[in-house]
Amino acid sequence: MLCPSWMVHLIMDNASLTASETIPGRAAKGTHAVTLNRLAILYARIALGTAFLSAVADRFGLWGKYGGWGNFANFTNYTAQVNSFMPAFVIPFLAWAATAAELSLGIGLILGVWPRWVAFGAATLLFLFGTAMAISFGIESPLDYSVFSASAGALLLATYQTGQDRKQAS
Repeated sequence: MLCPSWMVHLIMDNASLTASETIPGRAAKGTHAVTLNRLAILYARIALGTAFLSAVADRFGLWGKYGGWGNFANFTNYTAQVNSFMPAFVIPFLAWAATAAELSLGIGLILGVWPRWVAFGAATLLFLFGTAMAISFGIESPLDYSVFSASAGALLLATYQTGQDRKQAS
């Protein structure tokens, strides 16, 4: 049985109110309440950070038979395919630059270091990667691998304002 449309709207309207409420039974006296917003931010940071670190680990064969590239030479070849519009002499630089960026962004996201700048860097890197994929392989490729979705999630992290940020802005 389907819910009437008014009931769906009522549920959706109330869902936005509960996002900032504390989780029942989790707030102890004298401590900050753990909110769903804070957990969502932490989850997004860890998910994006570990995705970056996993890709770096695969380039150096740390995933073994479960990896995709397995070694840096294969990753460099993939970098050339993704950036098919770039001159060949730039490809090794792009492979190493992407690796350095993903390593530092992954660590920064997980540790919460400079959260806005790191998240904005992640959003930018993912957007550039998705755009290169779309140019070289067609738009379906970055959509199938959720590259733009991950970029959007990182951009949300970069623009998220904490309660303290909102107080300072007003």
